[in-house]
Amino acid sequence: MIQHPAILALMTASLIVSGLLLYAGWFGIRILKNWDLASGSELQLNLERRTYLIATIMSYALLFQTISLFLYLYTADGLHILFTGAMCAAGTLQVNSYGYPTLILKLINCLLAGCWLIVNHADTRGYDYPLIKPKYVLLLGLVLLVLAETVLQFNYFMHLKGDMITSCCGSLFGSDKPSIAGELAGLPYRIMRPLFFSTMAVLACCGIRLYLKGTGGYLYAALSAFAFVVSVAALISFIGLYYYELPTHHCPFCILQQEYGYIGYLLYATLLGGMISGSSIGLLMPFRRRPSLAPYLSRLQQRLVLLSLACYLLFTALVSYRMLTANFRLGG
Repeated sequence: MIQHPAILALMTASLIVSGLLLYAGWFGIRILKNWDLASGSELQLNLERRTYLIATIMSYALLFQTISLFLYLYTADGLHILFTGAMCAAGTLQVNSYGYPTLILKLINCLLAGCWLIVNHADTRGYDYPLIKPKYVLLLGLVLLVLAETVLQFNYFMHLKGDMITSCCGSLFGSDKPSIAGELAGLPYRIMRPLFFSTMAVLACCGIRLYLKGTGGYLYAALSAFAFVVSVAALISFIGLYYYELPTHHCPFCILQQEYGYIGYLLYATLLGGMISGSSIGLLMPFRRRPSLAPYLSRLQQRLVLLSLACYLLFTALVSYRMLTANFRLGG
């Protein structure tokens, strides 16, 4: 099992990214301890020279970190044929106790990596490195999470055996199951449907206000995170039913398969894009008055709010189109 090409690619890339992050973390500790832009010492000059190199390396490493979430899901879905009972990635991830924790950490790291890339981009626009310490504090936290993810992923793949029996997605995401997945599947569509569309409407109004007036950045960031949670819950509760055209199939993984045109990857990519760009607006808010960033940061936040709105509205448009055209209706 360990010799599967996709598994080897994931494990090799994770080791490389972990090594790069460890080096960057060590450099970040030196930054936090010794950075003093007013100093002309040899140590300060050395830190200034190397910070661009480290930032560039980390940009590529964390870009892969965001992509690895989808590669992990694609690999898990492709392996489901090897396990009795599995119909999609849901069953493959249930084979041992490491599958879902790895997925959760990958999701968290994907979001944090995306936010770090945006903060780093903003920092490079300031002549006095205005965000260098905050971004390395964030990076140090990310180092620990990525290392934990690498360990969990290694254990997950190492404990895969082809003769294992697992659960199907129908049993994992059944609305009658006493679990988080079951609770999400059992959320009534009469509540979730209006909640989903009203959340998107409020988010759009706040986004337009932020774009035009430059106010409400923290509110938009919070709403963006809330919209992400509501969208995932809605996807499991009722949106997926329109793609499967089955009233009891709530699995959030089957829509990643060819049978459904791999539409799940686009749906999840739009949600992640909306969440990352929207949350980053809140991260940048405390630094809007920095003299070196003030001329640029407001424009960057305008672009971020447009990107976030575009992602969430595209998600809403895609699921709305499916709800209108599917040969399936909820509640008659």
